[in-house]
Amino acid sequence: MGMTTNTNSTSLDALGYAKAACETMMRKFRAADLPPKGHFHYHQGVFLSGMMETWKESGDDRYFEYAKDWIDSVFNADGSIKEVSFADLDDIQPGILLFPIRDKTGDAYYDKCIASVVEEVRAIPRTPEGGWWHKTYSTNQMWLDGLYMGGPFCSEYASRTGDREMMADVIREALMMEQNTKDEKTGLLRHAWDRDRIEPWADPETGKAPECWGRAMGWVPVALLNDLDFLDEDLENRDEVIRMACDLLKNLCRFQSEDGRWYQVVDKVNEPGNWLENSCSSLYVAGLCKAMRKGYLPDDYAEHAIRGYEGVIRSLTWEGEDLQIGNVCIGTGVGDYAFYIARPVSVNDLHAVGSFLIMCTEMYRWQKSRG
Repeated sequence: MGMTTNTNSTSLDALGYAKAACETMMRKFRAADLPPKGHFHYHQGVFLSGMMETWKESGDDRYFEYAKDWIDSVFNADGSIKEVSFADLDDIQPGILLFPIRDKTGDAYYDKCIASVVEEVRAIPRTPEGGWWHKTYSTNQMWLDGLYMGGPFCSEYASRTGDREMMADVIREALMMEQNTKDEKTGLLRHAWDRDRIEPWADPETGKAPECWGRAMGWVPVALLNDLDFLDEDLENRDEVIRMACDLLKNLCRFQSEDGRWYQVVDKVNEPGNWLENSCSSLYVAGLCKAMRKGYLPDDYAEHAIRGYEGVIRSLTWEGEDLQIGNVCIGTGVGDYAFYIARPVSVNDLHAVGSFLIMCTEMYRWQKSRG
């Protein structure tokens, strides 16, 4: 069946789009079948996190139950995780789903599941300075994505348990990442940092990756703004986390395209082969909306958020009732410009829908907050 635009789509508000995306995916997958099937991984985690946010705004318990069904499929009866790359940051992120499930069900079983994720956190290898390795085999490498994979779970767990040391760890991780990946020319952040300067992509002087990749930077403000909801206000350097999130969002606005969206390699706007990418655009809009709603950024940034949101919405197509979110880079490692622009794109992969849901729910909340 060919893709067609839906002439009725203009009648949907931001929450309506989020619900349409949830319904599309629920028709496509049973919760337990979400890919990579059976594995406790951020692909499912980012999508279901967005679905949980849609549940909170819509009150439709089917969304909660769908996320819970997935969680129930990936944990054993004793609360251990069935299939996981233990202590890899990518396989910690879905832990954030456990908190609302524990709260709503009141079932202490989920405390055991949370404890299993905390065991992972405690086992993450670290650089000599204390920074989390992105994967257990990526020796002394820190990737921007890791702020989203680890920070939100740790900050909420720390808030619930009063673990200020873990809160301080979240702050230290964020500021270390900025220190080691910041591009001095643009104020953006490079995708990764290799402390040992031995990876083919690492700058021999600084260890920085060569490019400022879209989605990696998208995770950063979304993660930091989530962290701030749970970090005690008197913590040392908490204000620096606010500054870091706002600095990045402000600098990203300088590279927004006329279309409203952002490019796969954000600062190479006019370079041959670059293309507009929907997941990073969605995450930037989400960050702008939440930063404005929380009072971290002034409403002067509303124009950028609205243009970005409308750019993503214009790019959508429909296949019958199913919403199609395309122009999304598949999961990727670190590389040079040619590597990023050659990455395949997908429609409705879990990065795509998760990022879109986060954008739509944050846009909806910001609009509500303005009355």
